[in-house]
Amino acid sequence: MMSSDVSSIIKQLNELEMKILAHIYHYGPDTPWLLARRLLGAAGWRPIVPEDEVERAVQHLVQLGLLQEFRGSLKGRVTSSVKPWLKVKQRNPERRGRGIYYDLTKIGRKVASEVWKNYVRPNLRSDVNPKGKPYTKGQRGLA
Repeated sequence: MMSSDVSSIIKQLNELEMKILAHIYHYGPDTPWLLARRLLGAAGWRPIVPEDEVERAVQHLVQLGLLQEFRGSLKGRVTSSVKPWLKVKQRNPERRGRGIYYDLTKIGRKVASEVWKNYVRPNLRSDVNPKGKPYTKGQRGLA
């Protein structure tokens, strides 16, 4: 796949779709329910993005061939849990009604790496200091 193909795909994506690709690229397979709450490392139980918007964005990414339903066991796979001791999915993932996890396709991985490098990571750096806390006024140059 040529880099011009990747950039033409990126031009078709909205900001939420780019964030979803970058999130799965960085954190691993996830469900729309979790994406709405944990997008790019956010924490909390209240969705930061409406779930129906996330669901629509995920379906659009599936149609574009960038995401696919994750098939196979998540046992031992890293997910986006923000608690380090919960980083690996619990022993019995069938315990709860399983949401559908989505993972990147081969093309999706190429597009997501570009999105992560050129759109998401540079913006994360400017708003958050290395300890993960937002910068306060005048503190940005100190880190």
